[in-house]
Amino acid sequence: MDVLIQLGSGILVALEPMNLGLAVLGVVVGLFVGAMPGLGSVNGVAILLPFTFVIQQATGSATSPMIFLAAIYYGAMYGGAISSITLGIPGASTAVATTFDGRPMALKGMADRALVTAAVASFVGGTISNVLFTAFAPPLASVALQFGDPEIFALMLLAFATFVGLGGDDIPKTIFSICFGLVLATVGFDIVSGEPRLIFFDSVEWFSRGIQFLVLAIGVYGIGEMIWTINSSRYGTSMANVDVSFSRIMASIRNFPEAWKGTAIGSFLGFFVGILPAAGATPGSLMSYGVAKMTARDPGQYGKGSVDGIAAPEAANNSASTGAMLPMMTLGIPGSPTTAVLLAGMVIWGLQPGPLLFSEQPDFVWPLIGSFYISNVVAVLVNLAFIPLFLWMLRMPFTILAPLIFVLSLVGVYAAYQNIYDVRLMVLVGFGAFFIRILDYPLAPAVLAIVLGPIAEPKLRQSLLFSDGDFSIFFTRPIAGPITVIAIILILLPLFKMIRNKIRGPSPAE
Repeated sequence: MDVLIQLGSGILVALEPMNLGLAVLGVVVGLFVGAMPGLGSVNGVAILLPFTFVIQQATGSATSPMIFLAAIYYGAMYGGAISSITLGIPGASTAVATTFDGRPMALKGMADRALVTAAVASFVGGTISNVLFTAFAPPLASVALQFGDPEIFALMLLAFATFVGLGGDDIPKTIFSICFGLVLATVGFDIVSGEPRLIFFDSVEWFSRGIQFLVLAIGVYGIGEMIWTINSSRYGTSMANVDVSFSRIMASIRNFPEAWKGTAIGSFLGFFVGILPAAGATPGSLMSYGVAKMTARDPGQYGKGSVDGIAAPEAANNSASTGAMLPMMTLGIPGSPTTAVLLAGMVIWGLQPGPLLFSEQPDFVWPLIGSFYISNVVAVLVNLAFIPLFLWMLRMPFTILAPLIFVLSLVGVYAAYQNIYDVRLMVLVGFGAFFIRILDYPLAPAVLAIVLGPIAEPKLRQSLLFSDGDFSIFFTRPIAGPITVIAIILILLPLFKMIRNKIRGPSPAE
C-alpha cells in the first residue's frame, strides 16, 4: 500500500506543468532521434545532456532534467521502429529485429498496421515493465546481481540457440550465417592480448576498430534492401497505394489483440534481459523475436509480415529500457549504454545511485518512476498521431525514396562514427548483402550474431580465465547450468529433425 501511495504522489509530481511539458518534449525529440538511422537513444541522451543543466537551474531540482532524459529514452525506443518499417533501415540496433517483419508488411501495403502494432506493443511492454519495476525493484536487483560472466555467456548462448530458427528450414545455411557473423564480430584488436585479428589490409583504419554494428545493419537493411527492391521491382504497386485513412488506423488498433503472444513474450523476456548489467534492449529484442518464432504455430510466416514478429521485439526493447533503469538506480550499475549516460547525469547532479537511493531520495525516485508511466502514455499517443505522416513517406515515388534512403544511410553511418572508412565499408556491405540474398543465404542470423558476439566473447574468456580453462563452469553453477543445457537442447533439436528427415527421405505426397 505504501508503494501505491508513493507512486501516486510521484505521478502527481510528474504531471506538474513543467515536468509534463518536458516529458512531451522529450518524447517528441526522442521519437525523431530514434527514427534517424545512426542516432538512437544513446546519442540523443548524450547530445542533450548539457541542455539539462539549463533545466536544473530553472527548476532547482534534479528530478525535472532526469524526467526529460528518460522521456527521450522512451521516445527513441518507439522511434526506432519507424525507419525500420517505412524504409527498411533500423534506426538503432534495438530496432533491427523489427525490420524482419515490419518491412515485408509495409511492402504488402499494410504499413499502417505495422506501425500501429509497433506502437501499441511498445506501450504494453513499457506498461508491464513499469509495473514490474515498481513492485519488485529491490528483489529483482538482487537477482540481477547473481549474474556473473558465466551466467551472461549462458544467456548469450541461449540467444544464439534461438537464431537457428531464424533462417528458415535450411539449418546448414543458418549455422553458416551465424558463424560468419561471429567471425565479423572478431575483426579488430584482441580484447585481451591486443593483437590484431583478421586485419588483412595495410590501411588499418578500415578494420582496426572492428566492423561497427551500424555499418553492417544499415548496409544490409538500407543499401542492400534498396538494391534488392530496385532489382526485383517489388515496390511500385504495393507502396504507392498506402491508405492513410483514420478508419484503417482504428481497425489496426482493434486488430492488435492478434499479436498478444508476441507482445507477452517481448514484455516479460525483454524486462528480464534488460535488468542484467551490460545487457540492454538489443539482446532482449533479438531473443524475444527468436522465442516468439520458435513458439509460433506457423513459424513460416515470420520474415513475411507476421504481426507477432513486430510485436515481440518492440514490446521487448521498451520493456528492457525500463528494466535497464533498475540496476542503475538500485545498484549503481548501468544496464545499457543509455543508462550509463543517465547514471553520469545523476552523479553530476549530486545524486548517488545505489541501494540507499530509494530511502534517502524518495522525492527524486518516485516522481521519476511516475514519469515512466506518463512518458509511456505520451509516447503511444504521439506515435499514433504521427502515423499518417510516416505513411505519407511511403507514398513518395521510389525514384525519390531510393536516393533518400541512400543519403540517410550515408549520413547515418558518418554521424555515428565520423569516419569515411565506415561509410565506404557500409556501401560494400550493402552490395555484399544483395549478392548473399541472391544465393538464398539468410542475413538475419549473421546480423544478430555480430550484435551479440562482442558481448559473448569477453564473457566466455573471462569465465574461462576464472575457471582455469574448465568449461564445466557453465554447467555447474546453479543459474548458468540450466540455461546452458536448455541452449544446447534448442541447438541440437533442429539438427536432429533435419537428420531424421534426411534419413526418412521425401514423403509419398512429394
